[in-house]
Amino acid sequence: MLASNNILTNNLSKKGHETRAALIRSGVEMMTTYGYISCNIESILQKVGVPKGSFYYYFKSKEDFGRAIIASYDSFFAYKIDKHLTNASIASPLSRISAFYEDAKQGMAKYSFNRGCLIGELIQEESLLPDGYNQILEQIINSWQSKIAQCLLLAQQLGEIAADTNCQELAEFFWIGWEGAVTRSKLIKKSDPLDIFIQLFLKKIIK
Repeated sequence: MLASNNILTNNLSKKGHETRAALIRSGVEMMTTYGYISCNIESILQKVGVPKGSFYYYFKSKEDFGRAIIASYDSFFAYKIDKHLTNASIASPLSRISAFYEDAKQGMAKYSFNRGCLIGELIQEESLLPDGYNQILEQIINSWQSKIAQCLLLAQQLGEIAADTNCQELAEFFWIGWEGAVTRSKLIKKSDPLDIFIQLFLKKIIK
């Protein structure tokens, strides 16, 4: 009997974990489309098949839900960045940045440019977000910037960009421009802003 109870508990725990993960995935989809303020919790619950009253079994509040969504998105996107920027099979660091851009552009096109960058979406809502979100978003952007900076430093060591380039400032410039290009692409439903940004960015820094 004890063994049967343990199996039942484990199955329920696994199901709860899977449901929580499904809610987060649906939340990412919703927030990358509509942002935090306009995110409709009831629509997310309905899509996943979770009763409205059960939401608080998985999350303490919408704020807690939002934090989980942000963490999930950051993990996903940081992996995407690393996959390209640390890809040793691509010798040129600047070509790795181009590969990241192509992947991101395809990702937006997959959803007909209706979904943007979650972090960029939330930054636009900064004054309306719960306390503490600003610091989380800033930490994430800084982390992403450091990844680009490391790639640019490698490009500098290989002679692709000038030796006197400030790679930290250039990485910050990259993300300022990138988030703007993503937002504009979402607005006009095509990749032109992303294409223009990456072309000019690389053109300006290549020796």
